[in-house]
Amino acid sequence: IWGKVWEVLVDDREADRYSRNLRVVNLHHEGNQVRLRMVEDTAPAPDARAVEPSLEDLFLYHFGEEVQGEREKRMKTLIKYEFLKILRKKSTLIVMAASLLITAFFFGLPVLQFQTYNQDGVLQGLAGIQYEKEQYTEISVLLTNEYVTKTIREVQELFEDPENVGYDGNKQFLIEDAYWNGIAPRESLLDLIAGNYADPNVSAGYSALTDLDVSDGTDFYQARQDKIEKILNDSSKELSEEKDYWRNLNSKVEEPFQYGYYEGWEVIISAFELLMFAVLAVCIVIAPVFSGEYQAGTDAVLLSGKYGKTKLTTAKILAALFFGVLAFTLHVLLAFGLPLAAFGTDGWNLPLQINGTTVPYPLTFLEGTLINLGVIYLVLLAMIGVTLFLSARMKSPYLVPNFGSYLSYQFGPVVLDAFAVRTVLYV
Repeated sequence: IWGKVWEVLVDDREADRYSRNLRVVNLHHEGNQVRLRMVEDTAPAPDARAVEPSLEDLFLYHFGEEVQGEREKRMKTLIKYEFLKILRKKSTLIVMAASLLITAFFFGLPVLQFQTYNQDGVLQGLAGIQYEKEQYTEISVLLTNEYVTKTIREVQELFEDPENVGYDGNKQFLIEDAYWNGIAPRESLLDLIAGNYADPNVSAGYSALTDLDVSDGTDFYQARQDKIEKILNDSSKELSEEKDYWRNLNSKVEEPFQYGYYEGWEVIISAFELLMFAVLAVCIVIAPVFSGEYQAGTDAVLLSGKYGKTKLTTAKILAALFFGVLAFTLHVLLAFGLPLAAFGTDGWNLPLQINGTTVPYPLTFLEGTLINLGVIYLVLLAMIGVTLFLSARMKSPYLVPNFGSYLSYQFGPVVLDAFAVRTVLYV
């Protein structure tokens, strides 16, 4: 192994890097620097000096792979130990159990509260969901201009018979058989069509369709483009480059839209922010990873150990990341599983525009869900990183900030956090 044994003089930081990545035989401290002796086929650094090999060098050269394997095995053991240390804490079990119950409650609540109507009365829960899905089989259609024109004319014809029309002092609406047979089975579709022709920020129901002139047909998608232009032109704060960006994005939306049932995906997308409580639960659990050692008085012992400042610190970080991703994924499976089990996976390939025609994103419900999920996983990793940084800096886990206090809404002089607001809305 002549010409394959090297010595180099480096600082502590470089010495640590070399020790992790190269075959270091031994090291000696010389003042503020470290002299490393390494076995490598080529010079590990420009200023490395070839030296006479020894039996120890020969052993490391031939059995170095085994040594590296032992290092990896040791690292895996440390990560496993730190992971189990987090998992087996009573506080971890309590926080995770509470967080999973909260997730199950909020994502299961739309199923329990779901209700729809027919001529016989109210249908609730799973029975109501099944009834609504049956209604959608008749309106799972391609929204061509011809179909939209035909649908608007059918509604207008129903309003032409005075016996079909009721009046509440503000607007007209259809009653009895005209409503139950002509409107109720497709009311969500009619509201979507009516909303497409309404001005921005103005809600419109099926009764607004009587105001449309469709004697020469109608261009549903031109009306959509006109409405989007109004929204962009009303946004005076946006620069022309931003408006061009949204126009270009919107131009990629495929037309005509395929309409159909998508309730399960709507529940998931509309309740995505609730997963932030799972993120906060993860942060609460990992807050003591470093600060807990300070509190228990074990930090000095750990730092003085052989791997205290290098491998053990890395193992703690990796174990915390692994626990955080695993725990959050469990919340995601529960959050997605409940509504999709009840409402079904129907609509995963339908465009987002059938939930609001001015949505500019050329995505299906599944694609939109996956992008949202990717974003919140990035938020999770960022929050874990910040929590671990603060945990290493602070002497007590109780001093690590509760980020939930920053998720708040203001109603006049009253400020409520996101959890309280969601509770009020559901209850």
